[in-house]
Amino acid sequence: MLKEFRDFILRGNVIDLAVAVVIDAAFKAVVDALVKDLLTPLLAAIGGAPDFSAIQFTINGSAFLIGDFINNVVSFLIIAAVIFFLIVKPMNTLLTRAARRTLDSPPAPTKEEVLLTEIRDALRAQNAQHGAGQPPTRHKLLDCPGGAGRWSAASGPCYSHVP
Repeated sequence: MLKEFRDFILRGNVIDLAVAVVIDAAFKAVVDALVKDLLTPLLAAIGGAPDFSAIQFTINGSAFLIGDFINNVVSFLIIAAVIFFLIVKPMNTLLTRAARRTLDSPPAPTKEEVLLTEIRDALRAQNAQHGAGQPPTRHKLLDCPGGAGRWSAASGPCYSHVP
């Protein structure tokens, strides 16, 4: 049972998730500080209230802390904007470029096409040896002294070039 737990913990996606949670906590602290220390005073200077967290209203003795809600909404919008512009948008651009690149480039040749290309190139090289772009010479079997189509050790086969 401990081995299974160890395997689960040491699996890559669990460690990646743990790192993401830690980074998220640090990022949230930075964004909260940005909202609390910079944006809230800036918006308060425009709106007249020194701190949004102090804004509240009371109904039947129940206090509604609308200022904290506004701070959290602003914090959420900043986090969403950062994630969109720094992660989602660049990733979509990369995926679009990769998809366009795969559509623009021809598919890799199959084994059969590679073999046929090699055969074609070998035949072209063979034809080039026989003449510049001319097909190989055809031969006609002649009557030989030893009989038609016979092989003679002295003369070899009896062939004649036919144009």
